[in-house]
Amino acid sequence: MLTLSLLGENSNEKDFAQTYAPIKSDNPIVKDSTQTRAFEILANKCNVCHVNRNRRRVFTEDNMNDWSNSVYKQVFIKKRMPKGKKIKLTSEEYQNLLTWISSTKNK
Repeated sequence: MLTLSLLGENSNEKDFAQTYAPIKSDNPIVKDSTQTRAFEILANKCNVCHVNRNRRRVFTEDNMNDWSNSVYKQVFIKKRMPKGKKIKLTSEEYQNLLTWISSTKNK
């Protein structure tokens, strides 16, 4: 849980704090942000190569969910993507992709 203070530390008024619990993944806002983060990764780390070498698999916001199983296999199982030495995924990007792939399974 995260507690957020709404008033400054030096305030003479009563310190109002609001406690936030993590939002459940079935919340549409979370799914949208999960998909947005995943698309940013696919666009910036995958499409830069796919646009030249594999035009059939250029990711768009409309088709990305259809490719989630393939992304999982290529990135996490076979570890074939991303190719080359220039493009690497950070651990946060790997986690964001896994979160997105998991969210597509719940549909």
